[in-house]
Amino acid sequence: MNTLLMLFIFVPILVLILLLLNLLLSPHKPDTEKNMAYECGFNGIQGQTRTTFQIHFFLVALLFLIFDLEILLLFPISVTLSQVSIFGFSIAIVFFIILTVGFILEISNSVIQLTNINTGLPLYKH
Repeated sequence: MNTLLMLFIFVPILVLILLLLNLLLSPHKPDTEKNMAYECGFNGIQGQTRTTFQIHFFLVALLFLIFDLEILLLFPISVTLSQVSIFGFSIAIVFFIILTVGFILEISNSVIQLTNINTGLPLYKH
């Protein structure tokens, strides 16, 4: 039997066996804290399930994803740089120049500026 096919058969069976053993042998003693909706230390307000969300956190998360992708694409280029031609290198340079221009635009529009949540004042002085 092929090793890969055996792996696709063996792993799900092993997972099911381990899950069943966990359900059968693990103690199930929930206390009041475990049954509460929030385990973060804050009591929830009756009738309110959402809190205010600062849009600044969303923008920072999007920027993190963009630059995380940049690092993700930088690694294979750096590993195979000796094998790609000048064309591949120039395409990589154009890609990073476009990302750098985007980063400069983000800084100039104060998207990345860190602010205090309560006051809205910058955490640092220019």
